[in-house]
Amino acid sequence: MQTRTLGRTGRQVGVVGLGCWQLGGDWGSVSEDDALATLGAAVDAGVTFLDTADVYGDGRSERLVGRFARERGGDGLVVATKMGRRADPHVADAYSLENFRAWNDRSRENLGVDTLDLVQLHCPPSDVYDRDAVFDALDTLVAEGRTRAYGVSVETVAEGLAAVARPGVASVQIILNPLRLKPVTEFLPAAAEAGVGVVVRVPLASGVLSGKYDETTTFGDDDHRTYNREGKAFDIGETFAGVPFEVAVRAARRLREVAGDAPLAQFTLRWIVEQPGVSVVIPGARNTEQARSNAAAADLPAPTPEQQDAVRAVYEELVAEHVHHRW
Repeated sequence: MQTRTLGRTGRQVGVVGLGCWQLGGDWGSVSEDDALATLGAAVDAGVTFLDTADVYGDGRSERLVGRFARERGGDGLVVATKMGRRADPHVADAYSLENFRAWNDRSRENLGVDTLDLVQLHCPPSDVYDRDAVFDALDTLVAEGRTRAYGVSVETVAEGLAAVARPGVASVQIILNPLRLKPVTEFLPAAAEAGVGVVVRVPLASGVLSGKYDETTTFGDDDHRTYNREGKAFDIGETFAGVPFEVAVRAARRLREVAGDAPLAQFTLRWIVEQPGVSVVIPGARNTEQARSNAAAADLPAPTPEQQDAVRAVYEELVAEHVHHRW
């Protein structure tokens, strides 16, 4: 798989990684055996970047990723985790050195490592970006050897721009897909100029860009695609990229035609990888088949200019009014 440098970490990562939210929870149950098999299938297919968080399954995802990495020897893998949502994520005062150390220690224990490869603030409130003390504390974690680098997972383009302006931020994780085009023109150029890596999350808009759903599709009660459609549990932009489900389904139907012979999910991932400034995209997977299919997207031909134009036309005609002003 093609590799790129993950910003200021200096580490090389495959352009398609694996998001490990599904392995912890909030997407329905995934057995431990299935989780480990999914990780194995992804890495065997060329994935080298694994992204998790301390709150995914209350540490379950971290523990599974850590076990897998130890059993594989960990050579060539870059494991990123996130912190900040164990306290009230809307209270900026929670982002203190004392809490960082505690959360960091828990993640290191879950992952079974002395030093994390990368820790990211987990969608903190906007006023965190203005607090020098927060970033001084993150610098302290690096100085203490608790983590090699730090980054931020953001909700909005404005937050992403504030993050890349911080000299110690190695990477920014942001939602970008054919239903969320604002970052392409308003964030990626700034990140590239600053030398900050870009990790693209929610690339398939909670699965709707697989092209397999229609207006009648339902999800389990323990699936955030059921309980967070109105943003009751966390930012609504995390579920179907913030697009009303029926609108997203119509857009996916149009995009499936744009993709031509390629499966829509693979076309979408390849489209994301082609955007200048992207380091790695992190689709999730619940089974080995999905993991292999996602990784194979890296081998597709780049989208043509005509396909690029068609993606933007779908966005402007169906989607932009719902999301462009919000994130």
